[in-house]
Amino acid sequence: MSKLSKKSLIASSVIGAITLAASTFAVADQLSDLQSAEARTFKASVQSQKKIDSIYEQTIDLLGEYRNTVDEAEVLAGYNDHVQLMVNDQVKNIASFQKQIDGVDKVKQGVVPLMYKMIETLEKFVELDVPMAIDTRKDRIAGLRTVMSDSNVTTSEQFRLVLEAYEIEANYGTAFEAYQGELDLGDRTITADFVHMGRVAFVAQSLDMKNAWVWNNNTRSWDVLGDEYIKAVKETIAMARKQLPMDLTKLPVFAAGAK
Repeated sequence: MSKLSKKSLIASSVIGAITLAASTFAVADQLSDLQSAEARTFKASVQSQKKIDSIYEQTIDLLGEYRNTVDEAEVLAGYNDHVQLMVNDQVKNIASFQKQIDGVDKVKQGVVPLMYKMIETLEKFVELDVPMAIDTRKDRIAGLRTVMSDSNVTTSEQFRLVLEAYEIEANYGTAFEAYQGELDLGDRTITADFVHMGRVAFVAQSLDMKNAWVWNNNTRSWDVLGDEYIKAVKETIAMARKQLPMDLTKLPVFAAGAK
């Protein structure tokens, strides 16, 4: 082989080696660039995943809040329905109460005049009746008139008191009682012991037990009793006060309607 051919071959080999080296460097650069790109991509992927995870967590939280809100809304809706039912029932009750109140007002219009009439009748009855415990009975009637003019006392309470007064008056017809009081004899007034057996007998005796009287409802006055009644009246007073056991006694009796 000639010297020129050897030189040419060496030169070709050198150029080939340079070219190969250049190619290798180029490939290395491209690989490095690829790795850098992959690293950047991975880093970006990690950051993206973090964002996704954050967004997911926020979404879960929002979903939980939404579900809680929906649940609360359903609970509130159910409660509101319940309250509405109660309101509707109360409206019905108010209407019913108003109707009853209107009815009570109408009843009052009839009851109030009736009570005044009952008090007047009771007052006349006491005036004509045997006058046992007369002051107490008159005070009770005066109290009824006071109650009727008191706006703080309800109509039902007024009516109850009127009925109670009638009941007390009825009980005088069966009561056996003794008490001390003032005896009006017309020309003088003395302190005496009184005793009544219902409305059948009403007698009085002086405190010295020397005199006795019986009420005559026909003449509306006290009649003097004879000495034969002094002991009987004394014993009757003692029995009424439970100082003696109950026993038969002799008292003057004015029959109803007797003249």
